Amino acid sequence: MTEINTGSFLIKFTVRRREPELIGPAKPTPRELKPLSDIDDQEGLRGHIPVINVYRNDSKMKTKNPATVIREALAKVLVFYYPFAGRLKEGPGRKLMVDCSGEGVLFIEAEADMTLMQFGDALHPPFPCLEELLFDVPGSSGIFDSPLLLIQVTRMLCGGFIFAIRLNHTISDAQGLVQFMTALGEIAQGATMPSTLPVWRRELLFARDPPRVTCTHHEYDQLTETDKDKIFASNNMTQKTFFFGSSEVSTLQRFVPPHLKNCSTFDVIIASIWRCRTIALQLDPEEETRMICLVSARSKLKSFVPTGYYGNSFAYPVAISTAGDLCNKPLGHAIGLLRKTKESVTEEYMRSFIDLTVIKGRPLCTILRSYYVSDVTRAGFDAVDFGWGKPAYGGPAEGDTSFRSFYVPFKNHKGDSGIVINICLDSVVMERFVKELKKMLLEDKNDHHVLKLQTVSRL
Repeated sequence: MTEINTGSFLIKFTVRRREPELIGPAKPTPRELKPLSDIDDQEGLRGHIPVINVYRNDSKMKTKNPATVIREALAKVLVFYYPFAGRLKEGPGRKLMVDCSGEGVLFIEAEADMTLMQFGDALHPPFPCLEELLFDVPGSSGIFDSPLLLIQVTRMLCGGFIFAIRLNHTISDAQGLVQFMTALGEIAQGATMPSTLPVWRRELLFARDPPRVTCTHHEYDQLTETDKDKIFASNNMTQKTFFFGSSEVSTLQRFVPPHLKNCSTFDVIIASIWRCRTIALQLDPEEETRMICLVSARSKLKSFVPTGYYGNSFAYPVAISTAGDLCNKPLGHAIGLLRKTKESVTEEYMRSFIDLTVIKGRPLCTILRSYYVSDVTRAGFDAVDFGWGKPAYGGPAEGDTSFRSFYVPFKNHKGDSGIVINICLDSVVMERFVKELKKMLLEDKNDHHVLKLQTVSRL
């Protein structure tokens, strides 16, 4: 029996799972070793990432079992994406490669005695019942010699279902995973092959010989930890999920200076959160605060990365400001820093970044005094269709940490569309953060009406 607290009421339910099975390609596939790119095999990507897609009942599919449909399509799509059916190996110099053994990916069929309606507005990360919706099969979560994909399809009493998938991050980024899931959906609906054929070509993102750093990079800056940094990971952390609809975004846009009026909604929201978060942390004015700007580089690499490439292809340049400037200057200061930092990602920047990664030995990027928000609104999780239409929710399954948040598209029970962001902070710092964000949402300095800061229910 699992219990979920939605914030309004408690849900109790049971998940019954069949034995996990390995699904291999439906036809023979090449047996070969395929090296990963020098972006793929960074230390920070050597782990697994879970994603959840939630589908409502569709009357025209009432005779179909989604687990059966997806299981059969999975074997067929693995003929095209056969590296996913292999196992990861490590070669000389810690170089990663896939042994295309055809051993298969893990698949679990399950049933839950609850309905999707019982979730209410809680269909967003974090999913505390993740261990039920995506069972961690013993021995499956290793980096080497373990399945690269784990999939669980859980049918609900209402006829809807939850598709959960866990990916070894070294193989693909969010867009690459969506490409695979889209292909799976197309074949589930009767296609004989994916509309976009997969391309491996990881050698296109190898370091140059010899590697040479030609751009400025702060990703691997060596920073010294101090006692003040302990507040970023205290023993009293709390999470809150905030909803930004059209009203909230419109209010925040009042702080945008005229020369930055064409900035994105993402820039406005994230600049506001960065600023409020920094104020709440009460850093010294001269102390450095850093925003890691996760940038998909596919558009920057069109000249040599072909359509269908599904490897990791992102960079994370760093915007840096003193706490004093960020807190005391207008919001345009933070927005300008974010835009300038993202615009610095050119083709040459990517080449320089790859070279630096290899020179440094593929280390973790610097997260000390840093914060980053991963924007999944354009990844495409919310458009993956297995025959039951688009998902009610599609995207990250995990909650956030003190240095990372997800920027996720969301529609609440009222039908309002917007963005949800889950924030994780020390509970005292969280109180100050909420207070500062409420201040920004004051509609007009001459109007005493305060726009309500919307938090959404959590599982």
